[in-house]
Amino acid sequence: MIRLGSNSQTRALLLKEHGIEFIQQGGNFDEDALTTTQPKSFVYEATLGKFNELFSLYGIDDMPLLVADTVVTSHGELLRKAKDKEDARRMLNLQSGNSVSVITCMIYKSTTLQLIDISSTTYLFHPFEPNDLENYIHSGECMGKAGAIMVEGFCKPYIKEVHGYESTAMGLCVEKLLPFLKL
Repeated sequence: MIRLGSNSQTRALLLKEHGIEFIQQGGNFDEDALTTTQPKSFVYEATLGKFNELFSLYGIDDMPLLVADTVVTSHGELLRKAKDKEDARRMLNLQSGNSVSVITCMIYKSTTLQLIDISSTTYLFHPFEPNDLENYIHSGECMGKAGAIMVEGFCKPYIKEVHGYESTAMGLCVEKLLPFLKL
């Protein structure tokens, strides 16, 4: 049993799909306080901030702690969570027909092990159909998602090429975590 230090339902689903028992207890770390615009630095600092917050609350004596964060980058721009529908539209238009990298950092700590991983999955998307894009934006599913994308949802039919693990793009590189867990 591990403690998933995240409010993400997608991360919880990834753990369930891989048979990892967990309890989910996210925190309230303020990512907006981070000032770096470098994607890997940002994702690491955000993950570390969340980890430190939850480690101080729960420790690791009763169960290991797993924390993760994800960012998206396209054309060298760090794409965080959309502030509103216009921001989502801007980010999605930037990604349409282009190369997009999804970068996820995870920190896993037990009494015997600490694992820190930064993984990246890169997608080349076909151009998004304008009607599909507008329907997706108006559905609200894009809100609360790094870069406003859902590779397992809206973006799936537009994927032209992929390099890396889909789980990384969904917010937790389970393939890299599994070898360290005793299941």
